[in-house]
Amino acid sequence: MLLLQHQYLKRKNRCFDLKELKSIKLNFFVSDTERQQIKEKMNLYGCENMSAYLRKMAIDGYVINLDIPEIGELITLLRRASNNINQIAKKVNSTDRIYEREIKEIQNFQEEIWSKTDLILKKLSVLE
Repeated sequence: MLLLQHQYLKRKNRCFDLKELKSIKLNFFVSDTERQQIKEKMNLYGCENMSAYLRKMAIDGYVINLDIPEIGELITLLRRASNNINQIAKKVNSTDRIYEREIKEIQNFQEEIWSKTDLILKKLSVLE
């Protein structure tokens, strides 16, 4: 999820503002139907904090929800590459040897990572 103000973050399905303490309370009434619609939209954007959600909508009027599965794939590739690098480092430290196929495997992971990163950046550049 990407909220358009940088001070808003998503952590454990909660939207919150890190920048300043809120000291002024605003109240308004909604019907049961409207409250349910608000909750449905909050769930759609992965936000559990109604105050943060309503504040964001009142100020900016919109939220962008990014669904980019390539980010998950990129994270998986990064973990696999990191694990392989750690295993190779342990092996080199214990035997002082490294095999060319191990280096090639890391290079392949790096190429995949850059490819996924490029794809993600292209998708994000459309949002400008």
